[in-house]
Amino acid sequence: MLKTTTALVAVTALLGAPAFAGSPAAPAPDPVIVPAAPLAPSSPNWTGFYAGGQLGYANVDTDIPGVDGDGLIGGLVLGYDYDLGNNWVVGGGLDYDWADVDLEPGISLDNVFRAKLRGGYKIGNGLLYGTGGYVWADTNTVGDDDGYFIGGGYEHMVTQNVSVGAEVLYHQFDNFGTANTDVDATTVQARATFRF
Repeated sequence: MLKTTTALVAVTALLGAPAFAGSPAAPAPDPVIVPAAPLAPSSPNWTGFYAGGQLGYANVDTDIPGVDGDGLIGGLVLGYDYDLGNNWVVGGGLDYDWADVDLEPGISLDNVFRAKLRGGYKIGNGLLYGTGGYVWADTNTVGDDDGYFIGGGYEHMVTQNVSVGAEVLYHQFDNFGTANTDVDATTVQARATFRF
């Protein structure tokens, strides 16, 4: 009887002892680490002032037969854009260009000034926009005149502070200077700006 009781106490002690290595209990599973989803690419914020330069080509036509010409045009740009936060950007700016466009012997287009409004839609790091506004032009001998222009362009952010782009503008002048002639001009220019 004593052997049976001792054996029963030994078995009970073993069954009541804490489980150590080799325990029949299944270990807890390792935590599963799920990588974070990549952030959607965001377009840059266009809000702020900018200044830069532009260079290109101008083609000028008048309603006087044979009085037209084309040549180099380029100058400075200054402006401000406001990013509406919903892929739309609006802004305004000033351009001043020096020109070298001979219309006939003794008459050349020398300077062009623009005050412009623009509005555009963001495409990734770029801005596709339309523009228009007031234009003033000056010649060396037949005076100056003002008119309007319309056009469009594309600008692309290369870095947070630098953008490059291109713009095409159509200009219209009625009764230009002392020549009293209608003038239209088309410009195509590349530009680079620094954004503050």
